[in-house]
Amino acid sequence: MEPQYEEEAELLKALAHPVRLEIVHGLLTCGCRNVGCMVSHTGQSQSCVSQHLARLKAAGVVKAERSGNEVYYDLDDPRVAGLLRALFREEGNT
Repeated sequence: MEPQYEEEAELLKALAHPVRLEIVHGLLTCGCRNVGCMVSHTGQSQSCVSQHLARLKAAGVVKAERSGNEVYYDLDDPRVAGLLRALFREEGNT
């Protein structure tokens, strides 16, 4: 198997959970960038959101930046925006 297929499969695995999809979709559409906002948006616990963010960060889907006591997340992989827009049938720049 070519390395490209393995790399793409790893990206899809990282996104292959409803909570992670909701978190990443929120980053893309709502600008919900810190854990507190994501907890409110998803209805999940802080520990649940943090665990999913750790998985997304490890896969290179999101990046984190600390500002004081807060950590702000943003998309780190340009392919993700296009994938989610196609998945949710949304228009926009990819």
